[in-house]
Amino acid sequence: MGNRPVPVLHSGFVADSNGNDMNPAKVEARTLRFGVFELDLRAGELRRSGMKVKLQEQPFQVLAQLLERPGDVVTREEMRDRLWRSDTFVDFDHSLNAAIKRLRDALGDSAENPTFVETVARRGYRFLAPVTAAQSNGNSAAAVAIRPEPEARSVSWRRGWWMVGGITAIVLVLLGTWLGARFGSQKAGELRTTRLTATPADDWVRVSMISRDGRYLAYADQTGFYVEQIDTGETRPISLPPGFIVQSGSWMPDSVHLTVSLDHGSMKEGVPAGSPNQPASRWGIWEISVLGGDPRPLSDFGGSPEPSPDGKKIAFIRQVENNGEIWLMSADGSGSHKLLGGPGDWYGVLAWSPDNTSIAYTKGRLAMGGWGTKGSLEILNLDSHQTETLFSSTALDPALAWSSDGRLIFSQSEMPPNQIDCNLWSLQLDRSAKPVGEPHRLTQDTGWVSSISLSTDKKRLAVLREFHQPEVYVARVEAGNKIAEPQRLTLDDRGDLPFAWTPDSKQVIFVSERAGPFSIFRQDMHETVAELVVKGAPAAGIPRLTPDGRSLVYLAHPTVGQTPGDVSIMRVSLWGGSSTKVLESPNLSNHQCARMPSTKCIYSDLAEDGTTFWYYDPVKGKGDPVLKIPPVNQYANWSLSGDGAMLAVVDRDRTDSIPQLRYFNLLTGGEQRFSMTPCAAIPTLDWAADGKTIWSVCRSSADGKDVLLNIDRQGRMRQVWRPEWLEMGWAIPSPDGKYLALSKSSGTANVWMIEHF
Repeated sequence: MGNRPVPVLHSGFVADSNGNDMNPAKVEARTLRFGVFELDLRAGELRRSGMKVKLQEQPFQVLAQLLERPGDVVTREEMRDRLWRSDTFVDFDHSLNAAIKRLRDALGDSAENPTFVETVARRGYRFLAPVTAAQSNGNSAAAVAIRPEPEARSVSWRRGWWMVGGITAIVLVLLGTWLGARFGSQKAGELRTTRLTATPADDWVRVSMISRDGRYLAYADQTGFYVEQIDTGETRPISLPPGFIVQSGSWMPDSVHLTVSLDHGSMKEGVPAGSPNQPASRWGIWEISVLGGDPRPLSDFGGSPEPSPDGKKIAFIRQVENNGEIWLMSADGSGSHKLLGGPGDWYGVLAWSPDNTSIAYTKGRLAMGGWGTKGSLEILNLDSHQTETLFSSTALDPALAWSSDGRLIFSQSEMPPNQIDCNLWSLQLDRSAKPVGEPHRLTQDTGWVSSISLSTDKKRLAVLREFHQPEVYVARVEAGNKIAEPQRLTLDDRGDLPFAWTPDSKQVIFVSERAGPFSIFRQDMHETVAELVVKGAPAAGIPRLTPDGRSLVYLAHPTVGQTPGDVSIMRVSLWGGSSTKVLESPNLSNHQCARMPSTKCIYSDLAEDGTTFWYYDPVKGKGDPVLKIPPVNQYANWSLSGDGAMLAVVDRDRTDSIPQLRYFNLLTGGEQRFSMTPCAAIPTLDWAADGKTIWSVCRSSADGKDVLLNIDRQGRMRQVWRPEWLEMGWAIPSPDGKYLALSKSSGTANVWMIEHF
């Protein structure tokens, strides 16, 4: 990271440990602390909880300048004068925006809901959290507080939720006003919100659960499993068996023991994760005491364990591919048996009724051609074994909790143009678990809530909130199909997903929700501004070039939150204008065209009885069937070669959890199949421009990290690039084969607590 000059603290009120005023100019501050972070000015390092966080030179200097004057507005002009010399020829606005973005990524911060760095429109930036400085005093260091000026004001949080893709949508709950590093203020009649964790962008919180007495938060991030005392912030690690990670969990009623689903990196080949035949060393439910001692195995399979309020039973989910089931066992692990579920079912989470007699759950069935799933909120009565559906909606998300006063707390995504936002709702039930009135909105937030948990006294609600931001990067392909370090193309704070290039290989064509509904844009590699091609209403997705390169064909999806309907293939000029419908199908999932001289275009229908591939003409519409594969996976990703001769499909067979790459020769009818052994999953694949290899993303079975692969026609894989922490989606080659447009996602995930809800 290099040595950096130590900035001088020249503004702000400084006091010693006894509250006596001190002259800021006399304070030799080597380390500045805020929240769980500290900035070591001499070493040039940013650390979180003692661990070094990667931060480049310019973002480091921006942070140092902001920390000199917490609570003050530091103007963009002041930053320019400080960080960029007058004789330095750079695009200042672009450079500063990029530095602020990298700084927020390192801090796990958000532009929409800032914890640390607030954007002050048309002026500059303000640092929000309290800052303390370490004062040199011989061989000792005393903490001195750097307080904001009196005019520094508090910052109101926006409220939000986010839905990603099809099955998930997320709730976020921030309804207070920021006053400190951890706690929010509260106006009369408003919810109180407290931030409990502050992990950076490369250290997401994956799992969180609040104890039944409301005193503790247990959470897992990339570094381990921890329990935090909420009122003091004191945190300590929880021991796990070597090599295991926490996938889900819940507290027992005693607020001492936890039931957690543990996963291990080594997997028995040929047996799906979560299967009863999978050994306990791979996947299962365990009991852990926060007081110490060895974890105790309860079940060799299953996830999302939820103990009953009386602590006598544990309900859990067994999900293998698209086959979901709800199971029940005694608290000691005995008497495990299936309650309900089967092929085609997906279960989110479980919630017990306060009287231990019923289990509520979110359930989904894949809406084959829709933008998501058909979800329902249902209740199973354990005495009568009868189920009741409270309501169904494609806007329903998995997060769920049942409070002691009879309310079901759940999440739903918003309607367009806010389709990426979701919010918490509550539904009051009577003693017989029947709805009383209509659902009531609790929050108005941004982000994706992946889980919620409640204290028994219903005073505290913990929300794990995630912010995902898909971004477009461009990388030059070098000799041997190596790539140069990817450079970010889209610089906005909205989700962007690449799918094609213009025929001259100069512009990337991508989908973005920056204009509200998902719309289609194109942007030159060397420009910072994109041009709108198709305004989405309804959502526009997966744009592809027609064989002649003159037009785009894209999918028009049903509106989120409404009954799933037909998906249409639309055609529009590459330069914009009115769109024309080519065809429609209720199960249409993907499509792609070859390049001239081939005129082939193919689309796929994804149904419960298998995936069918069809030819289509961008002008005339639907053509003849190509082939059909059985329903071996909930989604079979595929790609058509540029010459229209080969169809590559990735799926899994019924007995093997390892992804299979299948090459179908559309000219001869032949097929080749290769096992992708190092990969736990292959989410995407796209043919290279020359048709000799495939660009693919492999999710490593060893550590779950994403790797960019180049695979030849003999199934031989070569690792090309492994990002440090960003999640990868796919790689789209330019027509000349010289560049890749990469889909990569960044974001944060942290825990918030809501009170008085």
